[in-house]
Amino acid sequence: MYIYETSRISHGDSILYIARDDAGKALFVTGHGEAFDTLDGEITQNSKRCPLTNANAKIIRRLFPFTNPVSHKGRKFTIGLGDRLGLASAGHIRLIRDMDVFPVLAQQSIRELNLTGRTYEDVLSAAVWAVFQEGYTKGYGADGDHLKTREEVKMALDQGFTMITLDCSEHIPNGLEAVIKFAVSIYDEFIRGTDIDFELSIDETQTVTSPEDHRYVAKELEKANIKPVSLAPRFCGEFQKGIDYRGDVNEFEKEFAIHVQIAKESGYKISVHSGSDKFAVFPIIYRETDKNVHIKTAGTNWLEALRVIAQKTPDLFREIHIFALKNLTEAKKYYHTTENTSNIPDINTLTDEELPSLLDQDDARQVLHITYGLILSEKNNDGTSKFKDIIYKTLNEYEADYYEALEKHIKRHIFA
Repeated sequence: MYIYETSRISHGDSILYIARDDAGKALFVTGHGEAFDTLDGEITQNSKRCPLTNANAKIIRRLFPFTNPVSHKGRKFTIGLGDRLGLASAGHIRLIRDMDVFPVLAQQSIRELNLTGRTYEDVLSAAVWAVFQEGYTKGYGADGDHLKTREEVKMALDQGFTMITLDCSEHIPNGLEAVIKFAVSIYDEFIRGTDIDFELSIDETQTVTSPEDHRYVAKELEKANIKPVSLAPRFCGEFQKGIDYRGDVNEFEKEFAIHVQIAKESGYKISVHSGSDKFAVFPIIYRETDKNVHIKTAGTNWLEALRVIAQKTPDLFREIHIFALKNLTEAKKYYHTTENTSNIPDINTLTDEELPSLLDQDDARQVLHITYGLILSEKNNDGTSKFKDIIYKTLNEYEADYYEALEKHIKRHIFA
């Protein structure tokens, strides 16, 4: 048995810790009292072995308040670390534990939930178990990302999420007045008078947010006494998934500085969506904001998972890569990317040692980035999972390697 010593903690007359044995990872409780009695599990000799379920996560949140997500109002540098598999948060915590960085560990959009077959309860529980495993007590957030309806907002809040990113993209074609009207209705119903972090997203559109439009939105929000913690404009250039910024860096610098000034005057932070791997503009973003900014990442954690799979189980990676290419057209219904598959090396010509290099090639990264949902949901003829179960098995077996890969890659985002 391997015990995660950072998780060891007492509650009354019970001792709790997360450990891995031949059956996998679980919570173990020894002693007696409320924790031992209320957590669901199987009693074996001197302890109770409790699965890391949603039900047990709820009990842990009640017994140990530090495992609950909290607001990040007043925090300067915040980073959304969306985790599509529910396995990455412990690696993220190990990176930022001693940094002045507030992590939003639970961050998922409805699109991501639908494509991965997860729920907001699953997403939050995964963060809870990571926080408990790592003994992390400095606070983390939970973001219902890119929510477009009141029903979606309510669903996230009902599960205990502490941040709402309101996606106004469907209202933008009807004019900014429609955007403000929608924002006011949601804010009045769910946010006003609470400690929920409210972010307004106007970035999911093909139209660049001009400084004039940003100023208009800012003034209208002020008139309605709406106090967002952050706002996400649509910047010039391309913020595509999983690759670096594409566009005129000088133009971006000029316009970004104006957006930052508007945000400062209005009392909120700029939020940078699709922030994974935007190394060309991170120095500009951090200089102009003095790191008073919110950066959102997600897919890059999935790509680092695939990097570990390429390194440790090359045959599995080959299957995944071939499947991703075959199903790219279907995946592009959900994401805008501009990959050129002719630039991707023929995987049959690559040695096993060369496979991880595909994760450094932009076109391959985009293909693998946007096909995650199809990969995870694919079934064999007998109805069993084709890839999902073996992906989880591999990443759990090579957990330390995955954490190390995440620490290395996300560190580049923070110290760009």
